[in-house]
Amino acid sequence: MMAQRWQLRRGDALIGTLTLEGVDMFWADCRFEPASAWETVRPLFDASRDAWRRGDEGGALAADEAIHEAGLVLVPGDGGAPITDFLLRVSGESARFRS
Repeated sequence: MMAQRWQLRRGDALIGTLTLEGVDMFWADCRFEPASAWETVRPLFDASRDAWRRGDEGGALAADEAIHEAGLVLVPGDGGAPITDFLLRVSGESARFRS
C-alpha cells in the first residue's frame, strides 16, 4: 500500500511534500520534505512555532492566520479534492495538520 501524501502548494509553486506517518486525534502527523519554494513561507511557520513555544497565544493565532492568508493548498496525492481550510504546523522534517 502506498503512503498517503499531500503536496503543499501556493499557486503553481511546490512548497513541500507531506507523507503521513500517523494520526493523533484530529491531527495527521507527517514527514515534511521541503521544496525550493519552502523558503518563501518558512518565516510564517517559524513565527507560529516560536509563538506557541513561548506561550504567546495571541501571537500564535496571528501567525496561524497569516499562514491561512498565504493561499496555501494541500493537494492529495491520490487525486482527491484539494484542501484549502486547514491548520498546519511545520518544524524541521516534521509536520502536522488538521482540516
